[in-house]
Amino acid sequence: MPSLIRANDRITTPTGRLRAAWGAAHEPAPGVSRRLQLTAYAVPLAVLPSSVWRLPAAFDDRISLGERMYIPSLSAVSELLAFATIGLIARWGEVFPRWIPRLRGRRVPTKVAVVPAALGATILTLMFTVLAIVNEIQGTTIRGDDLSDDFPGEAGGWESAWFYICYAPLLLWGPLLAVLTVAYHKRRRRTDCPAAVRALSDKSGSPSPRT
Repeated sequence: MPSLIRANDRITTPTGRLRAAWGAAHEPAPGVSRRLQLTAYAVPLAVLPSSVWRLPAAFDDRISLGERMYIPSLSAVSELLAFATIGLIARWGEVFPRWIPRLRGRRVPTKVAVVPAALGATILTLMFTVLAIVNEIQGTTIRGDDLSDDFPGEAGGWESAWFYICYAPLLLWGPLLAVLTVAYHKRRRRTDCPAAVRALSDKSGSPSPRT
């Protein structure tokens, strides 16, 4: 009984709830290899340096209020999108979590996850991998304009080095997402076949999951 009370305390305290939420968000789905888990965890880490790098620009006196709000919002949205990649290897990416009304416990349709992920992987690869490298070689922006003298990469010294260190990991975002998307699609094709669904249902002792 004391051990059960201590376990409940760990869950009901703010720290315990945070740990439980963190564990649930990162709990891998059946059939996900350790390598794929590490690949998914690498995505938010690859996006984080650039998200942090741009934050000081929000305190520049020369920019407008709209730009001050845009910069941190861009960093926050970037991290949220990067974290969504975890869903391609986690349980909540295959079964809707309990906190989603009307959908809780239902199987996530494969296309609902695969189509946005595939589009995202394509766009990110073109923007941050292909175009970024081409623009760097040509010395132009994405729009084809010449780089201005105040562009961070043109500043020289530690400022340029810090810029490239923070933005270089973005080259991996699209390709990593593509790898995870293909792996997710293959895994769902195996687990969503009728025989696999019946086996999973028999093993858990619950009715077949609804789609």
